[in-house]
Amino acid sequence: MAAVKEAVLGPLVGAVDQGTSSTRFLVFNSKTAELLSHHQVEIKQEFPREGWVEQDPKEILQSVYECIEKTCEKLRELNIDISYIKAIGVSNQRETTVVWDKLTGEPLYNALAAPVSPDRSVGFAVVASGSPVPAAATSSVWLDLRTQPTVDCLRRRIPGNNNFVKSKTGLPISTYFSAVKLRWLLDHVRNVRKAVQEGRALFGTIDSWLIWSLTGGAKGGVHCTDVTNASRTMLFNIHSLEWDKELCDFFGVPMAILPNVRSCSEIYGLMKISHSLKAGALEGVPISGCLGDQSAALVGQMCFRDGQAKNTYGTGCFLLCNTGHKCVFSDHGLLTTVAYKLGRDKPVYYALEGSVAIAGAVIRWLRDNLGIISTSEEIERLAKEVGTSYGCYFVPAFSGLYAPYWEPSARGIICGLTQFTNKCHIAFAALEAVCFQTREILEAMNRDCGIPLSHLQVDGGMTSNKILMQLQADILYIPVVKPSMPETTALGAAMAAGAAEGVGVWSLEPEDLSAVTMERFEPQINADESEIRYSTWKKAVMKSIGWATTRPFDRGDPSIFCSLPLGFFIVSSMVMLIGARYISGIP
Repeated sequence: MAAVKEAVLGPLVGAVDQGTSSTRFLVFNSKTAELLSHHQVEIKQEFPREGWVEQDPKEILQSVYECIEKTCEKLRELNIDISYIKAIGVSNQRETTVVWDKLTGEPLYNALAAPVSPDRSVGFAVVASGSPVPAAATSSVWLDLRTQPTVDCLRRRIPGNNNFVKSKTGLPISTYFSAVKLRWLLDHVRNVRKAVQEGRALFGTIDSWLIWSLTGGAKGGVHCTDVTNASRTMLFNIHSLEWDKELCDFFGVPMAILPNVRSCSEIYGLMKISHSLKAGALEGVPISGCLGDQSAALVGQMCFRDGQAKNTYGTGCFLLCNTGHKCVFSDHGLLTTVAYKLGRDKPVYYALEGSVAIAGAVIRWLRDNLGIISTSEEIERLAKEVGTSYGCYFVPAFSGLYAPYWEPSARGIICGLTQFTNKCHIAFAALEAVCFQTREILEAMNRDCGIPLSHLQVDGGMTSNKILMQLQADILYIPVVKPSMPETTALGAAMAAGAAEGVGVWSLEPEDLSAVTMERFEPQINADESEIRYSTWKKAVMKSIGWATTRPFDRGDPSIFCSLPLGFFIVSSMVMLIGARYISGIP
């Protein structure tokens, strides 16, 4: 045991990695970037109605406590003193929206159904759906679609020749981002409106909720966010790096409820956890790093130079390319976003981003909805059995299509089926779908940047699937490079935390960064075959578009009286009928 202790002697850094599907706490050696221990807890996603995705913010917070406690226990079993943990970073699912009461720390809306995707919570009102249907506490998840009518209304207010929202934020008006979820909450949840009027409400993405709670909550918690998460709200000016009054006025969001915006690497506050919890052993440790998950992965992949890119395979799929100090606006459906700002006085870096809504989520769907597989890992075995989709193509547009289409009317389809098709072919087609979607955003990025990528750096949970990685190399027809330590999102948050001023246990100087062992996948099919498969996929995508149409009234009220003309007609007809019966003397 002494040898183990000696091997890790030195400062350690912890990282909370709160994603759509799970929460994790990981501990790294700041000198070698070695992962020493971690614990993971799966998070429930609720789908109360079609297009609504919710999560419980209290469950999210409790999962963080549990992961910290279990990881500390594992470190003790390894004879590692947890007092070596000198800082904690936070990485989080972006855009997911929470509103809570700053006096009580309680959510303002139970079971918030707002325009996001499946995975929100309401301990703090997290927008994901669209009507006040009290239930368990939930938050609005980024995949939630309930705000589509709100989006359509807002788009009509944008002058055709002056899209000030996109020029200031780099984002299209979409159900994806936080501002419309927050607008939905303000429109549909009385408790949220009342708390805002009384000055009790706080808004934040998941990072804000966690940092506020972990630094004391209602007893002095720090209400802040970082520039990467702020840049995904549609309320933040990515040029001035401030909340923008014109944007807040456009969305009708009071600026008083917004968190303070900080850099990605500075001390925000100290951990304050009840000593009744084992995690209380980290009391007083600074929380000093914060990045949205995709920015954290960019840092963890050490893409610090202009033109470097990475693709993360998680619930969704996210390709980011570092564009340096320059905002590059896309002509091909990509987003312009803040990549990172690693210190108060450090320069900001920007990125182009291509977002795919459904990647790992399609595997979960095959498991939970269709029962084709019993575990997520089983899909690799099924796909390997057949080695082909046999002409079957799967477009998993469950929440519409994101980049490069931004087409909310799309819905998922499986086509090219024959009597020969079985679950193995569908499993293979699901993996191919992830790769085809990645190629679409990679081609868009190559056109915007002007310099095609010579290889693709990858990370995320799905990269452990070797069939998927080989398929990706074949479909892109360039090498795919995967780090041997795949936890790059958590690593990025830990690097930012350890490098913060006042902590200083992790150097981000190029000469000090640890070399990373890589696994490389080379294309194994010819270019013509790759093109044929890709062109057939594009035909399938076109078939998926136009399936869904926006209803003019809130789906939350199925009553016929939600239509004023129809309601008036029915009521007036009833009055006339009663009057006629009265005049005619019919009993």
